[in-house]
Amino acid sequence: MTPSDAPHSRWSDLDRPPLNVPALRRALLRPDSLWTSLDVVESTGSTNSDLTARAVSGLTEGAVLVAEEQTAGRGRLDRTWTAPARSGLFFSVYLEPGDVPVGRWGWLPLLTGVAVATGLARTAGVDTALKWPNDLLVTVPRGSGRPRPGETSPGEERKAGGILAERAGDGVVVGVGINVTLRAAELPAPTAASLALAGAVSTDREILLRGVLRSLEHWYGRWREAGGDAAAGGVQEAYAAGCATLGRMVRAQLPGGHTLTGEAAAIDADGRLVLATDEGLSEPLSAGDIVHLRAAGGGLT
Repeated sequence: MTPSDAPHSRWSDLDRPPLNVPALRRALLRPDSLWTSLDVVESTGSTNSDLTARAVSGLTEGAVLVAEEQTAGRGRLDRTWTAPARSGLFFSVYLEPGDVPVGRWGWLPLLTGVAVATGLARTAGVDTALKWPNDLLVTVPRGSGRPRPGETSPGEERKAGGILAERAGDGVVVGVGINVTLRAAELPAPTAASLALAGAVSTDREILLRGVLRSLEHWYGRWREAGGDAAAGGVQEAYAAGCATLGRMVRAQLPGGHTLTGEAAAIDADGRLVLATDEGLSEPLSAGDIVHLRAAGGGLT
């Protein structure tokens, strides 16, 4: 499909220009870089699904697939992720950490969260917090977006992005979705936000994508050099420092319909969230849907 500049085209929003693919390739596909290929498609169902299909047939590590629009983007628990064309960053990367024990690959989505947060801090000037296991939170001023009933705080943490990692072939496909320029009326839910609504100093998607991918290359390299040891590679400490879940009372909705409530006490060596329950037990969680019962500005997240 070829984009049209006709006034009726949804691709003609001047505030949302297309990505400059040659410029991105020049900046990212260096001889010593992790990134080996970069493709941009105008629209697809899911970059994760597309890259996973390619990986099964054989794919070189460092492949990057970016979509200007995702029509069937997926999050955890098969939740959908949709946004207007060119309003965000929707991309997947293929990683093949064959020298790292498979048991440590569970750190990849958490590592990606650290990389995205640090990359956005440098390029967008937005403080991005991490909600275990894979959400990206920003703080928006009161009145931005669609306020919740009874909201009285000057600012509230809301979801601006997410991460999804899936095994594919001999490696892992890691997908990232970030709301960049979504306007208040375009937000899909009261819990959503965008970098623009959080006061980003830049919403240039090329700058943001370059910053995030370079940050991911850095953190992934440190982790691999440490043999996947998240503590030795500094990933565990960095994740804990940026994790908005730690120190809060949370409710974990576990596989099978069970729930568990407690204080999020730590991130252990395996990337699990450790809950301290009222019964005095320490429960490490490897999966679950987390609800913050006490958020920074009050209410639930």
